[in-house]
Amino acid sequence: MMIEMLPQDLSFTVFVPSDVAFGRDLGLRVNDSLVGEKANDTYAILTRVLSFTVVPWKIHSQSVPYGEEMTCDSLSGFKLYVSKDEDGMLVVNRVRSKRVDLRKGEMVVHVMGGVIMEAEFEQSVRPDDDEED
Repeated sequence: MMIEMLPQDLSFTVFVPSDVAFGRDLGLRVNDSLVGEKANDTYAILTRVLSFTVVPWKIHSQSVPYGEEMTCDSLSGFKLYVSKDEDGMLVVNRVRSKRVDLRKGEMVVHVMGGVIMEAEFEQSVRPDDDEED
């Protein structure tokens, strides 16, 4: 859904959280987060996460030198620190990628093992650990 929110013909890079990261870090589940009253909240959360994780140009994993760190601004102006580990996976603000260099139209998509977000937003969306599953 996050990818579908963006125009397909622009040269963006998206560091999209994996399904597991959405559930663990944001409390969002594929089957129930877009149903009923939850839909508006989910849309607002996804829009905000996009602002932290989209860069307005292409960043391919091979363009990030091993042992060096790139600094770039996301659409919201949030600083992203991008590096590459010894396995060739990207690390962005301490969140390691699961898959890199996927394509969706003109976009480059990297699936991340966590959600990249600022600390204040993280505190506001942190799932309640006391909830029963």
